[in-house]
Amino acid sequence: VDRFGIHGHGRILMLKTNTSGQPRFDTGLVWFRRDLRASDNAALHHALSQCAHVHAVFVLDRDILDPLPRCDRRVDFILGSLQTLDEALRQLAGLPHAGLIVRHGWAAQDVNALARELGAQAVFANHDDEPAAIERDNQVRTLLAQQGKDFFTFKDHVVFERQEVLTQSGTPYGVFTPYKNAWLKKLQPAEHLATWPCAGLPGRLAARPSNMRQPPLTSTDIGFVPSNLSALPVVCGAPGAQLALADFVNRIDHYEDTRNFPAVKGPSYLSVHLRFGTVSIRQLAREAHPRMLAGSVGASVWLSELIWRDF
Repeated sequence: VDRFGIHGHGRILMLKTNTSGQPRFDTGLVWFRRDLRASDNAALHHALSQCAHVHAVFVLDRDILDPLPRCDRRVDFILGSLQTLDEALRQLAGLPHAGLIVRHGWAAQDVNALARELGAQAVFANHDDEPAAIERDNQVRTLLAQQGKDFFTFKDHVVFERQEVLTQSGTPYGVFTPYKNAWLKKLQPAEHLATWPCAGLPGRLAARPSNMRQPPLTSTDIGFVPSNLSALPVVCGAPGAQLALADFVNRIDHYEDTRNFPAVKGPSYLSVHLRFGTVSIRQLAREAHPRMLAGSVGASVWLSELIWRDF
């Protein structure tokens, strides 16, 4: 798999515009999952590059939500992050009725039905390698293929994935330190940490159909009880991630000394943002890697933790 990490219908694809410069598809659908941001997002970038009209959807998947306790901070974080993503998409589009379509149901069926309703020829998403997610995506790919629609997925949630960092015998590493050394040796920052631009094609994000312009969903709307998340020093969405990152980079050089003491403001507080993709892993590695090269022990330790996440 190359840097793009592009997959469709079980085969690796390289997406290219027509030689005339025209988009390959008239209408595409971006399916957000663990990537709740409108910047440096591989799937959104490729959808905007390949489609004349792009819609965006997030499905509050009942397969995931129904087993959860009825009061769950993760649900409130997702809902808050969806609001900021919706605002960012409308700003990116420059249209008041653009933005995020939010569904509460079963993802495989809802994505397929929405692609049909919107007349989308292709669905774009970023990889999700959880076992249940792989099974779900295979189901989506099959349903879309039955309609003659494409399903493309991209590497976005990690720097290196799947078969990209292997031992000399071609097998996955079972010990972290050799993996880390191979990871660092393979890394070419200008290639592997490059941003996927999403703001360069204004006018391609489409207005939502009038029947899909619902107000933001609340936890009560989907059968949950609001948690106490709003009382905690946690800001949802991409804006919250950037605030946390800006604060952390001022402390990163001391990370090795402060990270293990609960009474000290030592951690980055970015784990929830990485979990739900409200910040790009590439941006975080771009912050840490040059500081490591300049001799920052704290940045080196934090980068090791980001590499552990890939491992």
